[in-house]
Amino acid sequence: YQIEIRHGGTVNGSSSPPVAEQSNGNVKHQDKTVQSQWIHNQTLSLTIRKHILKFLDAEKDISVLKGTLKPGDIIHYVFDRDSTMNVSQNLYALLPRTSPLKGKHYRTCAIVGNSGILLNSGCGKEIDTHSFVIRCNLAPVQEYTHDVGTKTDLVTMNPSVIQRAFEDLVNDTWREKLLQRLHSLNGSILWIPAFMAKGGKERVEWVNELILKHHINVRTAYPSLRLLHAVRGYWLTNKVYIKRPTTGLLMYTLATRFCNQIYLYGFWPFPQDPDQNPVKYHYYDRLKYGYMSQASPHTMPLEFKALKLLHHQGALKLTVGPCNGTT
Repeated sequence: YQIEIRHGGTVNGSSSPPVAEQSNGNVKHQDKTVQSQWIHNQTLSLTIRKHILKFLDAEKDISVLKGTLKPGDIIHYVFDRDSTMNVSQNLYALLPRTSPLKGKHYRTCAIVGNSGILLNSGCGKEIDTHSFVIRCNLAPVQEYTHDVGTKTDLVTMNPSVIQRAFEDLVNDTWREKLLQRLHSLNGSILWIPAFMAKGGKERVEWVNELILKHHINVRTAYPSLRLLHAVRGYWLTNKVYIKRPTTGLLMYTLATRFCNQIYLYGFWPFPQDPDQNPVKYHYYDRLKYGYMSQASPHTMPLEFKALKLLHHQGALKLTVGPCNGTT
């Protein structure tokens, strides 16, 4: 499949460089140019922002607001249209009154993915220098600060994380672990896709209840019902044929609205690094590579290919491997 992120033909006076070849599900990532001298292309970044704004507006779509729903309202899940959920009192109580990104603009943003490529990268210090740091799926930072940093301004939490990382809160130990993680967010935005797929409702409720009961200092956000289809629509027009965007791609798409320069870390969907050393799927657990299977809703190597092209064009900076102490 071809990837065209053109937004106006050639960039920097040259046509875009070749990207990784796709072959039988294995991606040959021969080139190590990802780390070569990178120059931000301001013009392209602004063009991309303008194009994305035709599909969605991060300021509005980052969360449903209080005025738009009331307790008891029935919502059809985005991916399971036949299933519905009712807006609970707790969910309503935690809906923001105004967008947490209202009028916000940042010079540099870091989006931290969860690939094992971060281990031994020493990127923590560099990540923490950015004006706004986005993390995915409540990934742990405490034990990995040297590689992933600690600064967190927005963190996502898919409901499945409660099952996978906190054992569905089967006992007080796990509940306490989750509470500690939530307390450590300390005023950050906690972004919970509550309306995407059935099966997560109970878990969203547990988290909402803990936040209210323990007066946890977080700003909750629940993405709009149109967000995922809008993001997918944008990428499809750029010939990136994704089934369902990953959290990382969603965050990049949203960040174009309020970030001047975007830096990606921990985005690497292959079981080996460019030197063929093994890479864990997540830096913090033993989860295996599942996206190669047909059942997976994500098409990560394809997304990565698109992001790598944008890196070469100067629209974003993709860091793969060690950070050298200079941003």
